[in-house]
Amino acid sequence: MIQYPNINPVIFHIGPFQIRWYAIMYIISFIIAYFLLRKLYKEDDIKIKKQDYENLFFYIMLGVVIGGRFGYILFYNLSDCIRNPLEVFAVWHGGMSFHGGMIAVIILSYIFCRKHHYEFYKLADATAVVAPIGLALGRLGNFINAELYGRPTNLPWGMIFPGEKIARHPSQLYELFLEGIVLFIILYILRKRIHKKGFVFWSFICGYGIFRFLVEFVREPDAQLGFVIWHFTMGQVLSSFMIISAIIGYISIFKRTNA
Repeated sequence: MIQYPNINPVIFHIGPFQIRWYAIMYIISFIIAYFLLRKLYKEDDIKIKKQDYENLFFYIMLGVVIGGRFGYILFYNLSDCIRNPLEVFAVWHGGMSFHGGMIAVIILSYIFCRKHHYEFYKLADATAVVAPIGLALGRLGNFINAELYGRPTNLPWGMIFPGEKIARHPSQLYELFLEGIVLFIILYILRKRIHKKGFVFWSFICGYGIFRFLVEFVREPDAQLGFVIWHFTMGQVLSSFMIISAIIGYISIFKRTNA
């Protein structure tokens, strides 16, 4: 068994405010994404005005943060929010949902493309390649926070997290590897080899859905929810919808191509 390393999740204080590694991971991921995405757009010969690119990236950041927060409240903590509606703004209490952030980013990006006359799939394919970087850094932030850890295990790499007496799966690191590193490699290769518009985008949706669904089998269910349908967690339910949506998306783009 492995003892969780002594990592302080708080880097420093500014008055009463804590600056945490988790927040820094978000900032780093946005910085990397800004420059890498611009590079991918150029490689894919996507002609987008500088002002439009900056506006689009702002919408993406807005979707990640606001969508992530509202998604967490809606999917994981709705009862508490009903009792105390102001809880939705209490971001310092923690709680972000990837699925909520993803939905918000897709909606805002689609609206942007329609308004400014850009082809959604063309931008979405390149943007999807960058997304796993943010996912990897976000899971690293979860690990540093010693949160969202896995279920008990006797495996040699089981980790004893702070406040725990038994070893658990370091599921944050599983997700970092699968949803971050592996998914990035897959999407990057697909981008180079398959040029069907929308394929990389739907591969991101499908790939994340599959990896998250699998990891949830060893991840501790959210305490306030537990299992929501039989032995399946909320994360698995939401990821199932992603996989189904991706299948429909694949069928749609292949039908359109063959029409």
